[in-house]
Amino acid sequence: MFRRTNTVLQYGFGGLVALSALVLIGVMQVDSVRAAAGETTIHLVQKNGYFESKDAMYPLKAGEYTFEVANESGRDVGFQVQAIKGGKTLAMGPLKIGETKSFKVTLAAGDYRYRCPINPTPWYDFSVDKG
Repeated sequence: MFRRTNTVLQYGFGGLVALSALVLIGVMQVDSVRAAAGETTIHLVQKNGYFESKDAMYPLKAGEYTFEVANESGRDVGFQVQAIKGGKTLAMGPLKIGETKSFKVTLAAGDYRYRCPINPTPWYDFSVDKG
């Protein structure tokens, strides 16, 4: 007698189709956010010493982006987006306790990073592909 460890055997073909549909819906939702008005919003939550991302940071294509940053750290913080090559700051500003701010940037193909310039947080690196 064999053990049912294969998903198709365990849930049948219908279960596999349902799982595939859920994955496809998730991909479609990410693409619909990207397509909205030609601009993508990336939602970040700054905690005490680190960021949480509510959105996938990849794959990013060259274009207009809004970083929407919520301060849930319990103290005043900041946000900074910087090009790694040359170190140019593209957006930067403070956030008071409980505040949410939007930072709009245009990103060309290349490597970038973000952080809090006020409190000790690591740099978070990300890449942008050609559009």
